[in-house]
Amino acid sequence: MLSSTSLKPITNPKIPFFSSFSIQNPSLLSFHLPFSPSKALLKPISATLIPSTPQPQQQQLYQPFRPPPSPLPPKFRSLDAQGRLDVLANRNGLWFEYAPLIPSLYQEGFSPPSIEEITGITGVEQNTLIVASQVRESLIQSKTDEDVMSFFDTGGAELLYEIRLLSASQRAEAVRYIVENGLDAKGAQDLARAMKDFPRRKMDKGWKSFEYGLPGDCLSFMYYRLSREHRNPSEQRTAALMQALQVAESESAKKEVSQELEGGEDEKPEKDDDLEYRVRVPVVRMQFGEVAEATSVVVLPVCMAEEDTKGILEAPLECRSGGDFGVVEAEKGWKRWVVLPSWEPLAGLRHGGVVVAFSDARVIPWKSNRWYKEEAILVVTDRNRKEVEVDAAFYLAKVDGGRLKVDTGSALKEMGVKESLGTVVLVVRPPKEESDDQLSDEDWE
Repeated sequence: MLSSTSLKPITNPKIPFFSSFSIQNPSLLSFHLPFSPSKALLKPISATLIPSTPQPQQQQLYQPFRPPPSPLPPKFRSLDAQGRLDVLANRNGLWFEYAPLIPSLYQEGFSPPSIEEITGITGVEQNTLIVASQVRESLIQSKTDEDVMSFFDTGGAELLYEIRLLSASQRAEAVRYIVENGLDAKGAQDLARAMKDFPRRKMDKGWKSFEYGLPGDCLSFMYYRLSREHRNPSEQRTAALMQALQVAESESAKKEVSQELEGGEDEKPEKDDDLEYRVRVPVVRMQFGEVAEATSVVVLPVCMAEEDTKGILEAPLECRSGGDFGVVEAEKGWKRWVVLPSWEPLAGLRHGGVVVAFSDARVIPWKSNRWYKEEAILVVTDRNRKEVEVDAAFYLAKVDGGRLKVDTGSALKEMGVKESLGTVVLVVRPPKEESDDQLSDEDWE
């Protein structure tokens, strides 16, 4: 029999022994062992404390909220809502200093009309101030020349607002050109549109002669393109080319515009094996939102190229808009319509116009290494001009057992075709997202 009274406590002054309970009745711990206690106690019993394995420190998922720095200038941060309204009403300070007060009032429940009623700043002016102050801040972050930025200290919010859609690098070049040439809001708007549109026009005639990095060249190319929409000769064409020459910056751009003014392009010899020199049908790539921004549009019936040519003949000949709301009314019902900007070739197409949708642009006999594109296109055709007369013109015809084909007058004459379904006046390509002028993430403000 072994009891707890026969065991002496083991003491070690260096390693204390802690017990989680106290023994009140030693007899309760008595039990039988299957071996001899004398042998079991020949060696002293020692005990050491094994340090616990440290638990790996868990990553702290919760991060305390840190409010963003206030966009308000330090001198306005302590003002309450009424104080900020007073600053706006009295125009205290510089425009880019009190502009951030407007969105702070929006956050407190004020609406643009209520701010206009109190301060006299219209909703349009409020938006202009907010956006222009953000554009100005991005220019400062881009380290734009201080002499250029000082021009906008006491005004110019309407100018900065117009370049809001440009990238950070484009904005810096744009403001330099605006300041150096004294552009107004309309001029700044034209410049911004020209710079944004320039990369999309790689396939246009003369594009390589203009430099993308020069705002003046972008603006010059816009006027240069505009001149080609008018007859030659005409006052509108000459005026547009004079504007292009006036704003051009590079020598190559000036040379290209000067040659166009002198009519050198018209004297270029025609090549029989290159349709690019003989065909004068405009090819336009639609841009996203272009119809929404257009000041005037045209509505035309659409026929599918895979369907019978009967649809082309039966499509409505005319659509008119009238009344206070410009309601469009066709002479008869039709199931497919398209809305296009009122480009120059379409402006006079009020009667007999129809659009034929092809699923593959290779039906157009363009120069193979440049224009054969596997993409859908719209071919705008004038049904009032069916007779095949001009060799270099494009016509929509029914050939090869009923298949629709777009070809030149000379090719159709060789096949014995004397009357077509109509003369092609415009080819429209679809919008494309993958464009060189799209902004990267770091360019967005």
